[in-house]
Amino acid sequence: MDKRDLVRSAIKHEATGKVPSCIHLAGDGISKYTDLLYDRYQTPVAKKLYESGKLGKYDAVRLAIGNDVFPVDPPWWGWHGLTEDDFGFDVPSKLPTTMGGGPSVYEMSERMKMIKEETGCYILVQIFGSHFEKAYFSRGIENFLADMAGEPEYAQALLNKIIDKNMVMLENIINLPEIDGVLLGSDWGSQRSLLMSPESWREMIAPGEKKEYDLIHEAGKDVWVHSCGCIDVIIPDLVEMGLDVLNPVQPECMDISFLKNEYGHKLSYWGGISTQQTLPYGTPNEVADETRWTIDLMSKNGGYITSSSQEIQADVPYENLCALIDTANEYK
Repeated sequence: MDKRDLVRSAIKHEATGKVPSCIHLAGDGISKYTDLLYDRYQTPVAKKLYESGKLGKYDAVRLAIGNDVFPVDPPWWGWHGLTEDDFGFDVPSKLPTTMGGGPSVYEMSERMKMIKEETGCYILVQIFGSHFEKAYFSRGIENFLADMAGEPEYAQALLNKIIDKNMVMLENIINLPEIDGVLLGSDWGSQRSLLMSPESWREMIAPGEKKEYDLIHEAGKDVWVHSCGCIDVIIPDLVEMGLDVLNPVQPECMDISFLKNEYGHKLSYWGGISTQQTLPYGTPNEVADETRWTIDLMSKNGGYITSSSQEIQADVPYENLCALIDTANEYK
């Protein structure tokens, strides 16, 4: 069983005796720890790919520390020509314009082929800020939440434009055979609840999300979603819409035991190990204990990819980061 098979088995809720992992660092963590991690965890494959120039050093570290999922960035798009008027309290007179960017589809395909052939990893296309976040990037979060309540026609038109653009961009890549899954990201939650009412989410957000999920599934790929915060009230909706993997599963915001027991037979999870408390402030032994507890809970009958609940930042001591990695690798 290669890395890809292990991840696919987990998503299918098959118990294999092994648990895949996908541990990532944030920008400041990458700057602080890449060299140290490369020296400590270097493997022949990671070394060969880095020294040949096929992978950058941090990508080589991602591989060396034992990750089974390899993220790639696709061609995508962003807002273009935004002005101060777009961020005013009143809605703009017209929707913003867009501009594409990122690698070409050919470059992306060739990179994925190399990674799959050399590593056997599950290839995950990561698209953060894909919908709700993309909307408030063009208005500011306070203004866009006000738009949803007070100017719903404008808010819906903006959300529809985003989904229409996303569908075109997804259609350009989704049938590449090297892709195993697609992650869509929008932070719908705060520490305590949704940023909007569940009814507003279901009316304004869910229909566009469902279009994307259906397109991804029609191509035979898995749907991953990233949303920070407490979103437990809409998890039944996400399950019904066909979501395969939910990230980051913050234990300070939601009861992960409840999530596993209530939805774990239908939904897989990626994350769940505390980056607010244990990783930055605990001891290495406490990190190892929480990591084992989380894996034992969440991986029962499959359905789990080991990771911290957010990307690792520079406030996490190096010894704690290594404790997380080493404990995750005990389950390989």
